[in-house]
Amino acid sequence: MPGTALRGYGRAYLRNGGAAWTRKEGQSASGGLNERGRKSYEAANPGSDLKEPQPEGGARKRSFCARMRGMRKRQKASNNTGKDRLSLALKKWKC
Repeated sequence: MPGTALRGYGRAYLRNGGAAWTRKEGQSASGGLNERGRKSYEAANPGSDLKEPQPEGGARKRSFCARMRGMRKRQKASNNTGKDRLSLALKKWKC
């Protein structure tokens, strides 16, 4: 039956290309998700609790920077342009 995999999604969702957190409008130009993107993600994934970046320090910052450094090691040199999502997120968190 065609369309059974898409059951539960409204036409507006499909017409607009999916949730805001997966599109440019839900992503911050300086890296990460903006408020609209965080709300969209939380609506699509009940039980999640995304918070804003914590660049001033704390346990969340240490944990995030440690995880992202691991991703940086696995990133291709050609993808490390300084404008990629990973570089922007690291800059925003001041890692």
